[in-house]
Amino acid sequence: MAITASMVKELREMTGAGMMDCKKALNETNGDMDAAVEFLRKNGQAKAEKKASRIAAEGVARAAISADGKTACVIEVNSETDFVAKNETFTSFVEAVNRTALASDLQGGKDGEDIEALLATPFEGATVKEALVEKTATIGEKLSIRRFEKVSGDVAVSYIHGGGRIGVIVAANGASDDAAREALTNIAMQVAAMNPTYISRNDISAEELAKLQEITVDAALNDPASLPKPILNKLIDKAMNSSAWSDEDKAIYEEKKSNMNYLFNFLSKEAAAALAELAMADKDAIVSDKIFKGLADGRVSKQLKEICLLDQTYVKAEDGKQTVAKYLESVNKALTIAKVVRFEVGEGMEKKNEDFAAEVAAQMNA
Repeated sequence: MAITASMVKELREMTGAGMMDCKKALNETNGDMDAAVEFLRKNGQAKAEKKASRIAAEGVARAAISADGKTACVIEVNSETDFVAKNETFTSFVEAVNRTALASDLQGGKDGEDIEALLATPFEGATVKEALVEKTATIGEKLSIRRFEKVSGDVAVSYIHGGGRIGVIVAANGASDDAAREALTNIAMQVAAMNPTYISRNDISAEELAKLQEITVDAALNDPASLPKPILNKLIDKAMNSSAWSDEDKAIYEEKKSNMNYLFNFLSKEAAAALAELAMADKDAIVSDKIFKGLADGRVSKQLKEICLLDQTYVKAEDGKQTVAKYLESVNKALTIAKVVRFEVGEGMEKKNEDFAAEVAAQMNA
């Protein structure tokens, strides 16, 4: 029986297997679609182990809510290509595994806690790991269950963004009615878009806050153009009365000092770097300056508003100013967020740089 391109396409859409694997399976089974699926499964088992070293940084995130609406679970399962990540066979498997994780006593974690325990969990007559090996063999790519995590409270919600690129779950206490659920779904959308690091400032340890302040101070000192004018002028005086600046930069300053706003457009990079070095050398005195302290505190506060969920501007705020905290308060003053989890597929992972067109051409030539 002649194997057509449409048959290969149909089998690939059914299984997610590679193009050449599908063509081979159809040739071996004389075009019988069901037999070709079985062929891929049987002959792919031995290949599954060989795929262990491959990079799987694509994939999907999926979320599920318990029947009582109080617990949510989000999972990330990786594949090698975006094509497989969109395949229904793959996504259905991910959803089934996530329901298994939700029903278990496992809590998971962002760093892959409890993954081995999840792999050993009974699943559709086998274990999750055995099912994963079968799916890897059938689809023809390395598949990896990277992480899952749960949240619980009086109410839990989920939100999936970008077809599964980002998965968010949120749990809260104090209310569980429809208004609370809708509000938390909006908050989950906020988390997906704005990616806060903390729920509130109270979640930041003293050590983390001190580190943030230190980084902010050093960043300001290393960017002399942004320093308050009185401090900048003192640094320039030191540069003008020393060898920190070249004669050319000193001349440029004398010519442009009447309009300080544009001075750094004309000074050399070396001159700006020299001012930064002078600022760092005089760090203690500058940090004790009230003007600089106000600048640094303002920058720290701005960063906290960006990384703390409750301090962020609510993305749907009609006035463009309402914070997430104020939004929640307007819905129900008793409503408090207990936990938030955000998974973005492939974050922090090395990704394979591939030319898909070249890969197809190479397969066809082979």
